[in-house]
Amino acid sequence: MSSTGFPNLVPAFTMHVIINPPLTVGNVSSSGSLSVITFAGGSMKSEPGFSPAVDAEITSGADLIRADPSGKHVRLDVRSLMKDKRGCLINFTYTGYIEVTPAVMKVFAGSPDAVSTEFGNSFCHFTFETGDEDLKPLENGKYVAAGRFIIEKGKPVDVEYKISKVVK
Repeated sequence: MSSTGFPNLVPAFTMHVIINPPLTVGNVSSSGSLSVITFAGGSMKSEPGFSPAVDAEITSGADLIRADPSGKHVRLDVRSLMKDKRGCLINFTYTGYIEVTPAVMKVFAGSPDAVSTEFGNSFCHFTFETGDEDLKPLENGKYVAAGRFIIEKGKPVDVEYKISKVVK
């Protein structure tokens, strides 16, 4: 069978989001369980040769996490801001999901035996906005990502995303 017409992915960015422990809001009338995770920092860097080149630090952000009624997935809804080395601001948002596996549950619970997870249980769709003309091409791209948790003793949780641009 031919794959003509299907889009391809071009590796674009690696993002690291350093997160604070979750704040549990509880069961809300609109969606059930709601937790909020604020960002303590992070970065996004372009893969070699990708344009526009980005080398930015995350300045703020939060993730509203809603658990599916089944308990098998959580839904991500992120709003965040980063600043590149030239001082240009980039607003970014993403939505997606995480499959709740035993390893992911240990990360969410802050368990002392939590370990880094593999890619393959979390996928997202990214959108970028900026007023900087050199970075404007970000606004017209479609971006998808796979994520994982990186756990290192004595450090906050790092969520790593491998972000690709969808192309023809």
